[in-house]
Amino acid sequence: MVFGLGRKAKNAEPAEPDESLTAAESGAGEPGIAALRQDGPFDETEISSRDGYVDLGALLITPSEGLQLRLEVEEATQRVVAVTLDLNGSSLQLQAFAAPKTETLWDEIREQIGQSVGAQGGQVEEVEGAFGTELVAKLPAGLPDGSQGYRVARFIGVDGPRWFLRGVLGGPAALEKPAAEPLEALFRKVVVVRGDSPMPPRDLLQLRLPKDASAAPPPAATTLEEPERGPEITQIG
Repeated sequence: MVFGLGRKAKNAEPAEPDESLTAAESGAGEPGIAALRQDGPFDETEISSRDGYVDLGALLITPSEGLQLRLEVEEATQRVVAVTLDLNGSSLQLQAFAAPKTETLWDEIREQIGQSVGAQGGQVEEVEGAFGTELVAKLPAGLPDGSQGYRVARFIGVDGPRWFLRGVLGGPAALEKPAAEPLEALFRKVVVVRGDSPMPPRDLLQLRLPKDASAAPPPAATTLEEPERGPEITQIG
């Protein structure tokens, strides 16, 4: 697995939640929402150990053969705002947000994303998927031959105990189920570390480089690459 550092353009802001979201506390909230998380993503209180995970601060990622990780860095502040998982030609961008104890955010975030995509001349469609209601967005984009086409992204959202996790699938995984399945499996294995500190709803949970990222890695461990610009999909929102 390769670990890289991405760099975001100055205006490449993540699609942050707009209104306060309803996140169920462990076992609390709507039964349907809790059921969607039975097989993950998980809260840190739902795992017995952090051993075997790539520790990125707010997110713990399960290593996988051929997986590349890139942290997306905001140029203006130099803070890490997202992690992108690249696998088999597709990508999954992850962001975790603070949320209230008794509300969920995903319904309102979907509406916000739809408005943002529409303002950019794109189209959105709600579909039912493995994680409940999802959003497929199509944004106008220039093709290599100079013609006009679309860039497709599939948005996944999961409400957890005082946090909200958003995933954005890009590449073939945005539309093709076989291509999406390996990344969906990795999404289910994600562990969110919310922490005990009070945070305003919708604030990004802090990501960071793994503590041992600069060390000489054993086989299948993480290594660092040169920084590069993050995926364009981070500009949605």
